[in-house]
Amino acid sequence: MAKHDVRYGGELRKRYNKVEGMRTAKYVCPRCGKKNVKRKGNAQWQCRSCEAKIAGGAYVLSTPAGESSLQTIRDLKQSSK
Repeated sequence: MAKHDVRYGGELRKRYNKVEGMRTAKYVCPRCGKKNVKRKGNAQWQCRSCEAKIAGGAYVLSTPAGESSLQTIRDLKQSSK
């Protein structure tokens, strides 16, 4: 039996399992480079190696919107040089 049963439809179970897998996965730390970042709470992530605390997405470390904004910032910095 699953941690939280999602009922009434295979599509809902597939979506839930996908999000649950992303939420519990380990991610690469942007500070030390090790694959040891785990979710501590809603949008709170912490590296277990270097103890870095990172604010990110609710279920994934970096969201598509966050990646887009970082790319825009990088482009603006390069164009100003």
